[in-house]
Amino acid sequence: MQPLAGKVALVAGATRAAGRGIAVELGAAGATVYVTGRSTRARRSEMDRPETIEDTAELVDKAGGRGIAVPVDHLDPEQVRALIERIEREQGALHILVNDIWGQHGEPEWDRTVWESDLAGGLRLLELGVNTHVITAHYALPLLIKSPGGLVIEMTDGTAEYNAETYRVSFFYDLAKGAVGRIAFALAHELDKYDATAVLLSPGWLRSEAMLEGFGVREDNWRDATAQVPHFAISESPSYVGRAVAALAADPDVRRWNGKSTSSGELAQLYGFTDLDGSRPDAWRYIVEVEHAGKPADTTGYR
Repeated sequence: MQPLAGKVALVAGATRAAGRGIAVELGAAGATVYVTGRSTRARRSEMDRPETIEDTAELVDKAGGRGIAVPVDHLDPEQVRALIERIEREQGALHILVNDIWGQHGEPEWDRTVWESDLAGGLRLLELGVNTHVITAHYALPLLIKSPGGLVIEMTDGTAEYNAETYRVSFFYDLAKGAVGRIAFALAHELDKYDATAVLLSPGWLRSEAMLEGFGVREDNWRDATAQVPHFAISESPSYVGRAVAALAADPDVRRWNGKSTSSGELAQLYGFTDLDGSRPDAWRYIVEVEHAGKPADTTGYR
């Protein structure tokens, strides 16, 4: 069954990691998915990684949906405006918007104060991680609200509760993730009268392409990395958060999530989907109750 057949989705930032997983799972549910990003087969973004939007679109097709790759720099208002005009021209509607744009180049400046941080790098992080979401929402939402039941998912790292209580890596990273949370909050208020829903969603410890590469493992042998970092045992594939998005999009009562913050782990318990290995990792509960509590790595009861 394809519960999202006939639905049109835009996954902004679908080149790799969570964005790719989301696009593919929306395709598996039958959606037509526009996948955007800056990395194409003709040109790489500043991240200089091999994954491309064309690859993602092909994976959407293979999963059973229709993938449409469109190169877009979401910091350029004219490119975003043209993208939405194209979606309206070709499809006549937009039902699902997933704002997953990030694009950070390199590692965050771990535990750096604002005065110790590289200012140019920090401001660039805010541009890529916050401004892109605002620009995309500005142009996409007038089309989305034309159809009843529209869904906007703002992707972040950490639930609203966790981020409110926890310093996130560095000043600029903390600020960017907190700002996306407020974007979801504000959109929920503004969309409420249009029968549309805005949700803040976080994956857990994501086995992105870069993460697997950094540990020197693949998706099929990722558990080998727990020898280096035992708590990596709670990690999840990008497909897991993709299934979370697909479950939300197919929920006829999705309005109950308007303005809420949730995670792939929480939604798995409610909707019954699993990760690729059949487990249901609940990373944010594990991080608080096991990792931050200084306990040995043990996922019993958490996946």
